[in-house]
Amino acid sequence: MKKQEKGLKHRVIESEYLYERPWLTARRERLEMSDGRIIPEYYVLEYPDWVNTIAITKDGKYVMTYQYRHALQVSEYELCSGVCEEGEEPVEAARRELEEETGYTGGQWSHLMSISANPSTQNNMVHCFVARDVELKGERHLDPTEELEVYLLTRDEVMELLKTNSILQATHIAPLWRFMAEEK
Repeated sequence: MKKQEKGLKHRVIESEYLYERPWLTARRERLEMSDGRIIPEYYVLEYPDWVNTIAITKDGKYVMTYQYRHALQVSEYELCSGVCEEGEEPVEAARRELEEETGYTGGQWSHLMSISANPSTQNNMVHCFVARDVELKGERHLDPTEELEVYLLTRDEVMELLKTNSILQATHIAPLWRFMAEEK
């Protein structure tokens, strides 16, 4: 299916930063739509790009993290993930995050997909990778605000988590489902 190229783009009339912090930057804009209508207030959240990795050990186990997510007040399984530091290539950020959070390194890496968590209000992308044949060689170096556990799960266990809605992070669910569909 081909994308429609109709030039549906809004023109920014005014832009004002409301809040600028390392983990949250918000701006308010006044926009003119392509047909001339005005949107008096539109809010955009700015984030650095994110990365996540479907990491699989040499014996076929999926390296998953389990951590608490305060906004929903739940603990859940997730892929290893994190933020691209300024100037860092996404694959390098993914490799760094995998080692920092899990201690797993190496393997054969490939880019699976890049997606947006919410293109309506967020300006960043999520770069999703697959790392095959990773090994536990590094040391974990968690950030001061991180508290997570590492689990090795079988493909069937990961599929069960997906089927039972036990993974809530949409930017982790999408690459996992795609990977599972393509790896039949």
